[in-house]
Amino acid sequence: MNNLFVQGVGILGTVLFFLSYQCKRNKALFRVQFISYLCYTTHLLMLGATTGGISYILNTIRSFCLGSKNAFLKGKWMCVLICVLQLVTLYFTWGGWWSVLPVAANIASTIGGYTYNARKIRIAGMFINSPLWIIYDIAVGSWAGVLDEVVSEASMILSVFRYGWKNLDEIKE
Repeated sequence: MNNLFVQGVGILGTVLFFLSYQCKRNKALFRVQFISYLCYTTHLLMLGATTGGISYILNTIRSFCLGSKNAFLKGKWMCVLICVLQLVTLYFTWGGWWSVLPVAANIASTIGGYTYNARKIRIAGMFINSPLWIIYDIAVGSWAGVLDEVVSEASMILSVFRYGWKNLDEIKE
């Protein structure tokens, strides 16, 4: 029963993350992802996946920053700071080679997000973030996480078809 609850918290994050890529404006995308990341932080920490859980705390902060109106929080130096904090997380939560996976995935997504380019955000998600997280989720037993990444891939592909690949190259905050 406890494992069902833990996976259920992750599935709620999956539903929210899927919905995030259906937002055309990046600001709305980042806000929905913020709530999704809170669910995943809780889910991973309940599984004992410390690197992934703390990385998701940083993702939550990243989404808050990207969705804010504050120029510093949305700027290049905040991107650098979040990436450095991901590396610090890796150092302090090292649990084996799989610990690198969520950190590398999140650094790619952070850099993609801070371009404010919808196409680059989706490229980072489809080709780096989701594949690395799927491997990590399998390693730590997060079946909701695997489902999340598969659904996220589908959502990103759907958004490309909805908006068109060329239309996603615009920079929108």
